[in-house]
Amino acid sequence: MGWRLAHIFRHPIKAHGREALAKVDLTEGRCLPLDRHWAVAHDAAMLMPGWNPCMNFTRGAKVPGLQAIRSVWDGSTLTLTHPDLAPLTIDPDTQAGEAALLDWLRPLHSVGRAGPAKLVKAGRGMTDTDFESVSILNLASNAALGAQLGADLGLDRWRANLWLDGIEPWAECDLIGRDLTIGAARLRVVEPIGRCRATMVDCATGQIDHDTLAALERARGDTNFGVYATVIQSGPIQTGDVVELAA
Repeated sequence: MGWRLAHIFRHPIKAHGREALAKVDLTEGRCLPLDRHWAVAHDAAMLMPGWNPCMNFTRGAKVPGLQAIRSVWDGSTLTLTHPDLAPLTIDPDTQAGEAALLDWLRPLHSVGRAGPAKLVKAGRGMTDTDFESVSILNLASNAALGAQLGADLGLDRWRANLWLDGIEPWAECDLIGRDLTIGAARLRVVEPIGRCRATMVDCATGQIDHDTLAALERARGDTNFGVYATVIQSGPIQTGDVVELAA
C-alpha cells in the first residue's frame, strides 16, 4: 500500500494550542498521552463530573483567535505562544497557573461572549467524542480540498493527532470498521469526524480565511474530514512508521 505515518500532533489544552511529536506510546483504550488533558470551561458551562461535551468549553468555532495558539509541554510546564500575545509558561495544575492562563486568554475573547472561567481536567482526554479517540487524517485529502479552494490549507486547522501519507484522497472514509497497524500499535477506525467553523481559521493569524465547510459540502456532500479511531493494542508509534490494514 505504501502508507506511512507522516505527522503526530497532540493538544494538551483542548482547542488551545498544539505540538508536533516525533514518537509516542499509545495505550489500549486511551487517546494520545496528554492529548486534551485540560480544557478551558467558559462562564456559561454546565459541567458534570468526568467527560463533558465541547459546548462547555472555549474553542475555535466560537473564538477564532484560539486557533493561532501553539504549545510545548516539557514534562512539568506548558509554554503557550500566540502572534498577538507575549509567551506564557505555566504549570496548569496549580492555581497560579490556571489564573495566569485565564488572564492571558481574555484578550482573545470578544466582549459579550462567554469567556474563559475555569481550567478543568477529567482524568481522561477531553476528546470531542465521549470515548477516548485518536483522530486520523489524510494528507492527500487536505491537498485535494486546498486545490479546490486554490490555497494551501496547512495542517493545524484540523487539530488532528495522526496524518497519513500515501493514501488516496478521501480513502480514509472507507476505513471505518477496519483495523490499522501503525508501528507496534493497532487502532480500529470507528466513525467520521464532523467538522465545525474552527476549520475555517488560518492558524497563523487566528482569522477566518476559507469556508472549509462549504468546500467539504461541494467535494463530499457532507462536512466530514478525517476519522476517529480507538487504540485496541498498545505500542509505540513514530513518524515514518508503515501503516497497514490489519487482516
